[in-house]
Amino acid sequence: MSDHDEQQPAPRRGKVLEALARAERKVFTRPAPKSAKAQIKFLLTRSKGSAKALAERLGVSRRTVERYRAGTLTTPQKRLQAALVEETESEWQPQVRAQARAAAATSRGMMVEVTAYFGFTCTGSSDDGRERQITTDISPTYVKQILELQEAGATEEELHPIVAEAITESYFTEWGTRADGLRADFTSVSSISFRF
Repeated sequence: MSDHDEQQPAPRRGKVLEALARAERKVFTRPAPKSAKAQIKFLLTRSKGSAKALAERLGVSRRTVERYRAGTLTTPQKRLQAALVEETESEWQPQVRAQARAAAATSRGMMVEVTAYFGFTCTGSSDDGRERQITTDISPTYVKQILELQEAGATEEELHPIVAEAITESYFTEWGTRADGLRADFTSVSSISFRF
């Protein structure tokens, strides 16, 4: 087995975490590097030139990193290609991302569009739970909590309750003007997207 072939499967992120990452990528002012060689060179600068550290991060050998940097390897396998894109975009334009996150958490909030199964509990009557497609604003207070949880390494299951609470406040209770005591939980998320 060559250095090029010894790769583990890529970890899968949940839909909420992936949607947050996509929202951050949309605020980039310049495109991230696209070729494997350019991505490796960029990531090496972020790893202070350590091929060993970058290799561990990508789940490949140091030799593989050196081959991509030199241009002797040019077409990564799917798992490595996905890891390169993921790692490059997670490090690309940190100040632009930080500004968008700060604005969303303090003044602007975020827009969420979600298709999921919503179930309800409240004092009184409510519609039965069902799949709904909802587009609504999330207040900066909830955005701050969501982003802090994301930075702390929260799992998908840990993010669901706070996202459901944010949607409940803005969409179902209209910022506390109706349906007092309503609580919505969502499961079976079909699709979700955020917009800063």
